[in-house]
Amino acid sequence: MTIFSRLRLLGATALTATALVSLGLAPAAHAAPTTTAPSAAHLANPDLLTPRLASVDNFRDLAGPALLGYPAAGGKHVRHRVVYRSNALTPDKQDLATLNTLGIRRVYDLRTTSEVTAKPDTVPAGAKYTRVNIMGDDSQAAAGFDYSTLTPESARQFLIEANRNFVTDPAQRAELGRLLRSIAAQPGPVLYHCTAGKDRTGWTSALLLSNAGVSHSDIMSNYLLTNKYSAKSIDAAAQAFTKQYGPTAGAGARVLLGVFPEALQAGLDQAVKDYGSIDGYLRKGLGLDGKTLNALRAELTY
Repeated sequence: MTIFSRLRLLGATALTATALVSLGLAPAAHAAPTTTAPSAAHLANPDLLTPRLASVDNFRDLAGPALLGYPAAGGKHVRHRVVYRSNALTPDKQDLATLNTLGIRRVYDLRTTSEVTAKPDTVPAGAKYTRVNIMGDDSQAAAGFDYSTLTPESARQFLIEANRNFVTDPAQRAELGRLLRSIAAQPGPVLYHCTAGKDRTGWTSALLLSNAGVSHSDIMSNYLLTNKYSAKSIDAAAQAFTKQYGPTAGAGARVLLGVFPEALQAGLDQAVKDYGSIDGYLRKGLGLDGKTLNALRAELTY
């Protein structure tokens, strides 16, 4: 059982079905991108572009909260309703009904075997379920953890190293390559997720957005949205940790369950160090060819 799953179980009494932590989907065809003037409701609440799910709190559209989607290369934008990212898919009845309206064709579960066994997905109607175990069952993150010694600094270092491992670990690179090749081959919307929807999911999101030519600032903004979407579940878990292990561990849990810029940046910097650029990492590190990268770009942008 991973660190994240254990934290979730600890905080379960203080939460609903919302997931506590982290690290092919689509309708028959792309929905036409919204290019008309925004309605008054959208101006007042951009979150209306994607439904907010109480029981799957980090569910969101990769295109971001802006009406036209993140600006991408060549004057394009990231398309809404094509790629969704999420924490563990444990929706209540109402949220499952909402998911069923989105036409999701494939769900990619990025979790370890123990995470999946503890909380199996509830897959939306019509979607095919695919496992892509990015970290692997024998990784450090999947091993046991002494939560009583958790501190904010140890949590920070753990997440920084986890992001670097997406670049340096050959097995993780192989799984990431398999994931992106599969997404490129699927028509219409897809959804991928891990436990908290922030580390494995966050790294995958950064790669897709980078390949589309989205700016570094928007990629980082997308990554940091976990702190907004999962704020209540993070707070509940941190309080539960404080009660069981003390305030230092509680503060550490708050860091571990959230996101901070240095974690994602560590992975991005490692990719540039090892492969010269994110594109080099995608091509040489993950083994993706130009056809696959172009298909991902075409799928995601308009």
